[in-house]
Amino acid sequence: MKVMELFQPGWRLGSKLLGWFVLVLGAGYGLYQLILLMQNQDHVRYAFYAGMVAAGATAAGTLPALFSRGLSTRLHAAILGFGGGVMLAASIFSLIVPALDLFEIAAQTAWHAPLKVSAAILLGSFLMMALERSVPHEHFIKGTEGRQALILKRSWLFVFAIILHNIPEGLAIGVAYAGDDTVGASTLATGISVQDIPEGFVVAMALLAAGYSRKIAIGVGMLSGLVEPLMAVIGAIALSNSAVLPWGLAMAAGAMLFVISHEMIPESHKQGHEMSATNGLMLGFVLMFVLDTALGS
Repeated sequence: MKVMELFQPGWRLGSKLLGWFVLVLGAGYGLYQLILLMQNQDHVRYAFYAGMVAAGATAAGTLPALFSRGLSTRLHAAILGFGGGVMLAASIFSLIVPALDLFEIAAQTAWHAPLKVSAAILLGSFLMMALERSVPHEHFIKGTEGRQALILKRSWLFVFAIILHNIPEGLAIGVAYAGDDTVGASTLATGISVQDIPEGFVVAMALLAAGYSRKIAIGVGMLSGLVEPLMAVIGAIALSNSAVLPWGLAMAAGAMLFVISHEMIPESHKQGHEMSATNGLMLGFVLMFVLDTALGS
């Protein structure tokens, strides 16, 4: 037993080094395959670039937190409402309407297309609901949710909450670029990037208010945006087939609608500034509507 105990630290160190080696090797191989895929498929490359722009917008939004001492609850509610409005308009005009148009091409009756879109919206919402319930996370106001949430540190709970929020946004960008309407996809990516700027600021300020250092708050806020290019690539690859594209568009809309209703609107109304949140939502909705109709026409 004593001999084995002497070798245990060495075995542990060796297993950790082997684990890191396998992880780095797998990441390198995945990056190599991604580069090859982006070289051969334009829509995947465009989706990745658009996702990176959205990630850059999130990172840029965190920078004012370097100098800001606090975020008023009224402004916090308005920013959350603004983001919800942009996502709501994007769900309708950039995802649901194109999905309906694609389904109507092969529809046999007037009922087929809207029923398929409705089913896909509900499926996307259900998948997001299942993911939200299974992954432990902490809302900025509502508190902890998910299985085994109390076991993890609060910093990780916040990170998981941010990741969950960015997943449908990244998927929506990728799904949009999987279609033939590049202009519409660019409009959607622009709208998401616009709302990512104040969102990055909210994330950083919320982490500061929770007691994290300024470096950690800004760093986590910046890194959280990297989920979007990853999910954009996944969406563009998985739904490049024209037969499943309208399903993917409507499912992405359902996932975004779930986040709006379950997280953004309740969070914006929690601190008693419902009017500011509503004004922000209306402004975000109108801005995205103008972008979609003007740039997408």
